Amino acid sequence: MRATHVTRVLGAFGLLLLLSSPFTLFLTSGSVALAGGKAVLGAAMLAAYVVTHRRELGRAGTRRTGWFLASSVLTTLAVLGVLVALNVLAFRENQRWDLTQARIFSLAPQTVQTLAGLKEKAHALALIPPTHPSYGELEELFRRYHEAAPEVFDYAFVDPRREPSLAAQYQLKDGQTLVVISRGEGDAAPHTTLPLPAEQELTNALLQLGATGAQKVYFVEGHGEWPLEPPPGGDGLSELRRQLQREGYRPEPLNLLGRKEVPRDAGLVIIAGAKQDYTAPEVAALRTYLGEGGRLLYFTDANTEDGLGLFLADYGVQVDDGVAADPRFNSGNPFVLVSNFYGKHAITRPLQERGFNVQLPTARSLTLIREGFLLPGVTVEPVLLSSPYAWVESRPLEDTTPSSGEKMGQLTLVAAASRDTRAAEHKRFDEARLVAVGESELLLDPNWRYEANRNLVMNALGWASHQVEKITLRPPDRETSTLELSEDQMRTLRFVSTDLFPLSLLGVGLAVWLSRRNR
Repeated sequence: MRATHVTRVLGAFGLLLLLSSPFTLFLTSGSVALAGGKAVLGAAMLAAYVVTHRRELGRAGTRRTGWFLASSVLTTLAVLGVLVALNVLAFRENQRWDLTQARIFSLAPQTVQTLAGLKEKAHALALIPPTHPSYGELEELFRRYHEAAPEVFDYAFVDPRREPSLAAQYQLKDGQTLVVISRGEGDAAPHTTLPLPAEQELTNALLQLGATGAQKVYFVEGHGEWPLEPPPGGDGLSELRRQLQREGYRPEPLNLLGRKEVPRDAGLVIIAGAKQDYTAPEVAALRTYLGEGGRLLYFTDANTEDGLGLFLADYGVQVDDGVAADPRFNSGNPFVLVSNFYGKHAITRPLQERGFNVQLPTARSLTLIREGFLLPGVTVEPVLLSSPYAWVESRPLEDTTPSSGEKMGQLTLVAAASRDTRAAEHKRFDEARLVAVGESELLLDPNWRYEANRNLVMNALGWASHQVEKITLRPPDRETSTLELSEDQMRTLRFVSTDLFPLSLLGVGLAVWLSRRNR
């Protein structure tokens, strides 16, 4: 390329740099140094063009040359104008897309439903200094809640060092932080306090404030069931207990020995992995409880007997002997079932919509009884099934392949049954509800963080207790990987992405056009 062509391209670049320097100063970086540097560099390039094209500029009065210069300037100004307009529009609209795999910048469905169900305005007050490392993350979380429900959720930040009266009111020591969530207006409004919350804690706080009364959930004990509090070195349900408390339930143990009936204040009863037979009076108490419109969640385990077979058969459920196995849909072990084969039940509808896989280690399958043993008016349906390639292995310690006589095909792993009890004497609720799950180990603390299983269990509780709003997807335990940028780094990133990069593309295009024009 000849020198005149090079300087002509430099002139074009110089014009772009010079005209876009105000854009850099006022819209992108806000840096006087960057804007001044662009202006100086652009002026130098233009000067080089003027020096090498003196004769051509001397003839600028001719129609062709004048039109060429005028059209170049007007084209450059028009492109810069469009670029500025697009950036201003993007800034005003501020449209965001969450492209992360775990959707770490989006609110969970449970949060959206909770905000939509608020009947009174909720207010979040964060007592945290602006210099705290979690200030920005907490502000972003509150902003998402406010954008999802601007009429019923607002928030404010207060530096406790500047408001000693507030710090004293909530007994904050120097360096401590606190978030206060309140419902309604005035000093007497109900409120709860939290440490710096993640989405799950904040949503659960709103649920608790909106609850009219906590339902008691009784965990039956005395037959080897999993305990609410694990013994030293043992397994238990402490994570499930905490989840229940967060969502407004009151979990308590219940021993049926010597009782003629389940306590009248029971909102729900859970049998979690019984390993010994229930006595006849205990079975009679459970049968009476469901007959009066009770709600029961039943979780069984492989290689156990609990004496509840006839009681479950009343509601159309029979627990198969052996262990469910699947050679195709598993995690490397045919007895660890991984399934996204759902029935049409409301419990698993949110899981099916999101495409979640439920994982059940050493599960037992269920046979649904449509006639014979079940009580009149009972409706039973599958909730979760295996793949069509599964079978029931009767000798799991000796064989991992199907044998003659073993049940084969798509197996029911979770079932739900209901029965109208409005005519029952001493009625508790209008409808009895039972959810039977062929695996109890998914309740244990080490397995509770598995998102699909946790939502399956909590949705079953929501359905059984007639709380439709609790059939949803809860905020996951997200392992975020974020990049923290300083304000200077953000300005640099904004300058490169919205100024330097598009300007370079525009300059290259202009250079190509000039080169072709001068051939």
